[in-house]
Amino acid sequence: MKILTLLQARTSSTRLPGKVLKDLLGQPMILHQIQRVQRARAIGTLCLVTSTDTSDDLLVETVGQADVMVFRGSLDDVLDRFYQAASLHAPDVVVRLTGDCPLIDPQIIDQALERFQQEGCDYLSNSNPATYPDGMDVEVFSFHALEKAWECATLPSEREHVTAYIYKHPEQFKLSNLINDIDLSSIRLTVDEVEDFHLVEKIYGELLPKNPEFLLIDVLKLLQQNPQWVSLNQSISRNAGYQRSILQDALINNRVQENE
Repeated sequence: MKILTLLQARTSSTRLPGKVLKDLLGQPMILHQIQRVQRARAIGTLCLVTSTDTSDDLLVETVGQADVMVFRGSLDDVLDRFYQAASLHAPDVVVRLTGDCPLIDPQIIDQALERFQQEGCDYLSNSNPATYPDGMDVEVFSFHALEKAWECATLPSEREHVTAYIYKHPEQFKLSNLINDIDLSSIRLTVDEVEDFHLVEKIYGELLPKNPEFLLIDVLKLLQQNPQWVSLNQSISRNAGYQRSILQDALINNRVQENE
């Protein structure tokens, strides 16, 4: 089975512009994440997928110097960006990761891939519903499912958020979800706002010098020792970007109805 792992990133984030290139203990945040992803056993080929916009030129240069494959496509139609990148490799399975997760645990990536193969599903994630901390998100899907979504998706949320069409249509796809033993979904380990980055800096500062290959369990132990850290970013809602896209869908639907 041919596996392609696509890491989605851009520098034009509206909430924290340039976050993927922010200095984190001496190197860009995105490079830390790439190093963590590469420790997963079963990711196959790894490729960063970013946009053709000039704002992403420095990101492409930075990742290229780390000898990681890069594909550039549409800035806003991220589904098309993924499909075009995947088409070049003709994989059986695609893993989707996002560049705002510098604490991603490689063992969780491997667990998701193993469960996907065991269940023979079209799509598997660990976030529908979420039981892992925000920032541990992994999605695994067949190339066939990606192609179907690319052909059929029309709403802005479905084009901007790669897998939205797939998990919104369980009648077309066999869906599955990786569930954690304990619901940790209230913990934020992603980077969307400056408060998120401050927490990640604290975690990296404590763990990286001692063990560069630290895992989620090490992060959780550290947060247990420093419970006040958890409150640094707890006011930020999960999946705010997707919710904005849903509002855009509603506006478009209202315009269509008005014109009928």
